[in-house]
Amino acid sequence: MSSLAAKLSDVSAEDRLRADLYNYLGLMLSAPPDEMLLAQTAGLSGDDSDLGQAIARLADCARTTQPKTATREFNALFIGLARGELLPYASYYLTGFLNEKPLAVLRGDLAKRRITRAPNVFEPEDNIATLMEVMAGLIVGRFADPASLGDQKEFFNRHIAPWAGHFFADLEKAKSAVLYAALGSVGRAFMEIEREAFRLAPE
Repeated sequence: MSSLAAKLSDVSAEDRLRADLYNYLGLMLSAPPDEMLLAQTAGLSGDDSDLGQAIARLADCARTTQPKTATREFNALFIGLARGELLPYASYYLTGFLNEKPLAVLRGDLAKRRITRAPNVFEPEDNIATLMEVMAGLIVGRFADPASLGDQKEFFNRHIAPWAGHFFADLEKAKSAVLYAALGSVGRAFMEIEREAFRLAPE
């Protein structure tokens, strides 16, 4: 059994599902989905909760979205000729500028956890996709032992809660978004669940 597999055996099924959704959001926000990811998305189903209904809408959108269409949408939203419709960075959402104090604070917290940026990644670490992936890694122990609920709460409240809900709400309403508007609904609903769960968690 690999070290990660051994750690996963100590993670509850609920926490593995949380990590899976964080990972999925990170994957969709880091690059356009290919045919396989779109097919996997189309196969998702949800219950009657706000998050479940958002997931069902996302699956419906994925069934009618071709990879080329998804790529055009992703580029319009996040890349553009000069810049995309949205700037998915904590610094921008919290200060109005890129590469500001929120990024420096995040880098300090990542360094304390010995989390380093991959050598082929050039995006600032306060990109929403990176933060989703880091949160997933903390939950399942990708970087060290699985993070305690208190450590997850601290990271979420410092680096995700202050702005991620606003970003996902903007994604829902973005002019260029169809598939990603549905993804925005999923992200917004999930951030609300996480915020409330951490609020109710014992100190």
